[in-house]
Amino acid sequence: MQPTATSVRAVNRLTERWAGSLRGAGGTVVSATSLWPLLAFLQDAAGGPARDELGDATGLPAAEAAGAARGLLEALGAVRGTRNALGLWTRADLPLHADWRARLPAGTVGTITGDPAADRRTLDGWADERTEGLIRSMPVGIDDSTQLVLAAAQSVRTRWLRPFHETEVVPEDGPWQGQLLLGLHRTTSLLDRVAVAETPDGPVTLLKILGSTGVDVHLLLGSVDMPPAQVLSHGIGTLAGAGAGAGAGPVPGDRLPLGEAGPGLRVSTVRRRTPRPVLEVLTVAYRVEADHDLLKVPSLFGLSTATDASHGHFPGISPCPLAVGSAGQGAVAVFDAKGFESATVTAISVMVGGAPPPPRYTVRHVEAVLDRPFGFLTVHRTSRLVLSAGWVTEPLPFPEDHEHDENRGYDEGPRLDEGRGRDEAVRP
Repeated sequence: MQPTATSVRAVNRLTERWAGSLRGAGGTVVSATSLWPLLAFLQDAAGGPARDELGDATGLPAAEAAGAARGLLEALGAVRGTRNALGLWTRADLPLHADWRARLPAGTVGTITGDPAADRRTLDGWADERTEGLIRSMPVGIDDSTQLVLAAAQSVRTRWLRPFHETEVVPEDGPWQGQLLLGLHRTTSLLDRVAVAETPDGPVTLLKILGSTGVDVHLLLGSVDMPPAQVLSHGIGTLAGAGAGAGAGPVPGDRLPLGEAGPGLRVSTVRRRTPRPVLEVLTVAYRVEADHDLLKVPSLFGLSTATDASHGHFPGISPCPLAVGSAGQGAVAVFDAKGFESATVTAISVMVGGAPPPPRYTVRHVEAVLDRPFGFLTVHRTSRLVLSAGWVTEPLPFPEDHEHDENRGYDEGPRLDEGRGRDEAVRP
């Protein structure tokens, strides 16, 4: 099973949009594939402006979002070397609409207790297990106001069809000048593994490394002064056939001109004992880790309106008004001589947004105050048999060490303790 062309375009569009927003020269890694299904499931349940903004991020109509997200997760699960999981945790007292819950993959739903420490252990354990230890914590804040957490985990592991040889590398110039680095070297006769894309911002060299599970890694190199966001955006654009000029695509290695053919790329002629051409690759091993607060630029992910806690935005999830409280992604990628592995965990937490809807009906209110001695009966309901009768003259005192418990339901008035003294008091 393969991801549909529609889903691929939508996810890649979000990846390009995210990559194009990156600023600074620090190492990072992002995964829209892990984020996009979460946005799609939220879009399916959203209303008003939040629904429109999420649609702009997912690139799909709301009516198609949940089905596309579920189909994408199923398709990714069939890709060799990958693991994918979706998790939903809600407070036990948060009512969920059954139809929205039913559109999530089976086995998705769990509960959180409202105890931040216990919930953090549960969520961190899920992230750790689903990424086989690469990511050990859920990348969102959890507190006693959290009503719901929606998360996705993804891991990719592949071995190179042809491993690299490890070697020493000491760059002669650039930011790594003079540093002793773990280099990776290999040669091949397949010149189409490298290409140069001409873009409005300058040429970009594209190097493809094939993995054994059908998952490949593309290395991208732009000119020295090209910002990372541009390099990544142009690299993503080539996958969709978005070439520069008159719609031209990247120029493969066997058609590149002699000389400096692209960033980090030189083409020449050599004498060999066989007629096969040579592509020689020298790069460096790397491990990149990143934590992203998705609400630093909420508009990028369609979450601007959804974070407004003055009212609710997801009527399709629950009758309780809900708003996005936090959203984040933790990611790691490792590239070495034998292969590549990466993992991401993306999560969105939801809290109560605004006050509940006002009451719809006017009803009679009766107040009863029993603040002096009173009698009681215990009665079998169906037979109306009186099991016991009594009279209360000495109610128990309020304990000095009593701690208020918000979960005990004090909206019904003081609860009379049972079984603490000879003159037992019971609740009518």
